[in-house]
Amino acid sequence: MAAKDTPIPVVVPARRFAVLSVIWRFIGRLFREKPLGAAGAVICLLFLFCGVFADVLAPYGMNEINLGKRLKPPSLDFPFGTDNLGRDLLSRCLYGAQVSVIIGLTAATLATCISVLLGILTGFLGGKFDMVVQRLVDAWMSFPDLIILIVVVAVLGPGAWQIIGILSLLLGIAGSRIIRSAVVSVRENMYVHAAQSIGASTTRILWRHILPNVLPPVIVLFTTRVGTVILAESALSFLGLGVPPPTPTWGGMLSGSGRTFMFQGPWMALFPGLCLTMVVYAINVYGDALRDLLDPRMRGSR
Repeated sequence: MAAKDTPIPVVVPARRFAVLSVIWRFIGRLFREKPLGAAGAVICLLFLFCGVFADVLAPYGMNEINLGKRLKPPSLDFPFGTDNLGRDLLSRCLYGAQVSVIIGLTAATLATCISVLLGILTGFLGGKFDMVVQRLVDAWMSFPDLIILIVVVAVLGPGAWQIIGILSLLLGIAGSRIIRSAVVSVRENMYVHAAQSIGASTTRILWRHILPNVLPPVIVLFTTRVGTVILAESALSFLGLGVPPPTPTWGGMLSGSGRTFMFQGPWMALFPGLCLTMVVYAINVYGDALRDLLDPRMRGSR
């Protein structure tokens, strides 16, 4: 009876501890070997936190107008100052981070998925299929990205989903060449030939052998795409073709009233520009650090 009453111990899979150990070792290497990349990662996490919790962190509403406080310089009540309508710039920058996080992560994720799908299929199958798809990619890349963005937004109208869709196609199709080059080098390894010799299906080979071995360039491609999307969205908003007002965006804050009242209130253009510069620079240095840490060819040089 005593044996039956003894509770059965819950065994936690050892694989979970192995994954956590690998993650902590990678974080340790990042801070130890790439301190600039680690600082970029911290800044990215900070902006991500501000974007996700902008509704809680913002002291005022994003379009809360107070004409009695217009063009106030930075102070304790308004750390980033106010604009020409008396709106708090700190709150608007936080809500602008929310827009940038949504558009940047969504478009970068879709673009990475398109790049992985096209790159793996063309790199592994090869032959005429690879030749036809790559010539179409060359034709697509021959058009200037900004011109395509302006034309599509002018036809479909400004909006977040239009920007996400066209940026996903632009960056996804162009990025497929990077993934394809990695797949071409991986498919010649012995474990791929061994899987083919024992009759493994193409889907299993792609999922179990090809994709895990091209994850490092996929991760780096994703991080660089986030910064590119944020810059592209800001450029469109600066030109008046991005997310329409009254939703605040960093590019929209730099344009319009930001340019008109730049001399009376230089903080109207300074703080949105600093936010945009910091987040894009942080993403780029973090992507460079990831590339160095995940590239096995860099290990021998250390």
